[in-house]
Amino acid sequence: MPKIERFEEIKAWEMAKELVADVYRLTENGKFSKDFGLRDQIRRASISVMSNIAEGFERGSRKEFSRFLRIAKGSSGEVRSQLYVALELGYLKREEFDVVKVKSENLSRALSGFISYLVRGSEE
Repeated sequence: MPKIERFEEIKAWEMAKELVADVYRLTENGKFSKDFGLRDQIRRASISVMSNIAEGFERGSRKEFSRFLRIAKGSSGEVRSQLYVALELGYLKREEFDVVKVKSENLSRALSGFISYLVRGSEE
Protein backbone atom coordinates (compact mmCIF):
# COMPACT_ATOMS: atom_id res chain seq x y z
CA MET A 1 0.00 0.00 0.00
CA PRO A 2 1.50 3.37 -0.99
CA LYS A 3 2.20 5.81 1.83
CA ILE A 4 -0.37 8.55 2.27
CA GLU A 5 1.35 11.92 2.19
CA ARG A 6 -1.63 14.26 2.66
CA PHE A 7 -5.02 13.86 4.30
CA GLU A 8 -6.64 14.85 1.00
CA GLU A 9 -5.47 11.48 -0.37
CA ILE A 10 -7.52 9.54 2.19
CA LYS A 11 -10.61 7.94 0.63
CA ALA A 12 -12.61 8.35 3.85
CA TRP A 13 -11.82 12.08 3.91
CA GLU A 14 -13.09 12.39 0.32
CA MET A 15 -16.26 10.51 1.31
CA ALA A 16 -16.68 12.84 4.30
CA LYS A 17 -16.28 15.90 2.09
CA GLU A 18 -19.07 14.56 -0.13
CA LEU A 19 -21.25 13.94 2.93
CA VAL A 20 -20.76 17.55 4.06
CA ALA A 21 -21.83 18.85 0.64
CA ASP A 22 -24.90 16.60 0.69
CA VAL A 23 -25.88 17.71 4.19
CA TYR A 24 -25.52 21.39 3.28
CA ARG A 25 -27.64 20.91 0.15
CA LEU A 26 -30.35 19.08 2.11
CA THR A 27 -30.49 21.72 4.82
CA GLU A 28 -30.42 24.90 2.76
CA ASN A 29 -34.10 24.98 1.73
CA GLY A 30 -37.59 24.44 3.04
CA LYS A 31 -38.53 23.56 6.60
CA PHE A 32 -35.09 22.13 7.31
CA SER A 33 -33.47 25.52 6.69
CA LYS A 34 -35.71 27.13 9.29
CA ASP A 35 -35.03 24.59 12.04
CA PHE A 36 -31.81 26.30 13.09
CA GLY A 37 -31.00 23.86 15.90
CA LEU A 38 -31.24 20.66 13.86
CA ARG A 39 -29.82 22.27 10.73
CA ASP A 40 -26.76 23.59 12.55
CA GLN A 41 -26.24 20.38 14.53
CA ILE A 42 -26.27 18.07 11.50
CA ARG A 43 -24.00 20.45 9.63
CA ARG A 44 -21.53 20.54 12.54
CA ALA A 45 -21.63 16.75 12.86
CA SER A 46 -20.87 16.27 9.16
CA ILE A 47 -18.02 18.79 9.29
CA SER A 48 -16.70 17.02 12.40
CA VAL A 49 -16.26 13.80 10.42
CA MET A 50 -14.15 15.49 7.77
CA SER A 51 -12.22 17.65 10.22
CA ASN A 52 -11.33 14.82 12.59
CA ILE A 53 -9.93 12.72 9.76
CA ALA A 54 -7.71 15.64 8.73
CA GLU A 55 -6.69 16.57 12.27
CA GLY A 56 -5.90 12.99 13.22
CA PHE A 57 -3.73 12.53 10.15
CA GLU A 58 -1.83 15.73 10.86
CA ARG A 59 -1.06 14.58 14.42
CA GLY A 60 1.49 12.21 12.90
CA SER A 61 1.03 9.11 15.06
CA ARG A 62 -1.03 5.98 14.44
CA LYS A 63 -2.44 6.07 17.96
CA GLU A 64 -3.62 9.68 17.67
CA PHE A 65 -4.89 9.11 14.14
CA SER A 66 -6.96 6.09 15.16
CA ARG A 67 -8.39 8.05 18.11
CA PHE A 68 -9.51 10.86 15.80
CA LEU A 69 -10.93 8.36 13.31
CA ARG A 70 -13.07 6.93 16.12
CA ILE A 71 -14.35 10.42 16.87
CA ALA A 72 -15.10 10.88 13.16
CA LYS A 73 -16.98 7.57 13.12
CA GLY A 74 -19.06 8.72 16.08
CA SER A 75 -19.91 11.95 14.26
CA SER A 76 -20.95 9.94 11.21
CA GLY A 77 -23.40 8.06 13.44
CA GLU A 78 -24.62 11.40 14.78
CA VAL A 79 -25.37 12.54 11.22
CA ARG A 80 -27.42 9.37 10.62
CA SER A 81 -29.34 9.84 13.85
CA GLN A 82 -30.20 13.41 12.91
CA LEU A 83 -31.26 12.30 9.43
CA TYR A 84 -33.90 10.12 11.10
CA VAL A 85 -35.22 13.14 12.98
CA ALA A 86 -35.37 15.16 9.76
CA LEU A 87 -37.21 12.33 7.99
CA GLU A 88 -39.69 11.96 10.86
CA LEU A 89 -40.40 15.71 10.82
CA GLY A 90 -40.97 15.71 7.07
CA TYR A 91 -37.90 17.82 6.30
CA LEU A 92 -36.58 15.16 3.89
CA LYS A 93 -38.10 12.92 1.27
CA ARG A 94 -37.46 9.21 1.79
CA GLU A 95 -35.22 9.09 -1.29
CA GLU A 96 -33.05 11.96 -0.01
CA PHE A 97 -32.79 10.30 3.38
CA ASP A 98 -31.86 6.93 1.89
CA VAL A 99 -29.07 8.33 -0.31
CA VAL A 100 -27.36 10.27 2.47
CA LYS A 101 -27.90 7.52 5.05
CA VAL A 102 -26.18 4.98 2.78
CA LYS A 103 -23.29 7.39 2.20
CA SER A 104 -22.90 7.83 5.95
CA GLU A 105 -23.03 4.07 6.54
CA ASN A 106 -20.40 3.50 3.85
CA LEU A 107 -18.23 6.18 5.41
CA SER A 108 -18.56 4.56 8.84
CA ARG A 109 -17.50 1.21 7.36
CA ALA A 110 -14.51 2.85 5.66
CA LEU A 111 -13.50 4.45 8.95
CA SER A 112 -13.83 1.13 10.78
CA GLY A 113 -11.59 -0.52 8.21
CA PHE A 114 -9.02 2.25 8.44
CA ILE A 115 -9.04 2.09 12.26
CA SER A 116 -8.49 -1.69 12.12
CA TYR A 117 -5.63 -1.22 9.68
CA LEU A 118 -3.94 1.36 11.92
CA VAL A 119 -4.38 -0.76 15.04
CA ARG A 120 -3.02 -3.87 13.31
CA GLY A 121 -0.07 -1.89 11.98
CA SER A 122 0.84 -0.61 15.42
CA GLU A 123 0.86 -4.16 16.83
CA GLU A 124 3.42 -5.42 14.32
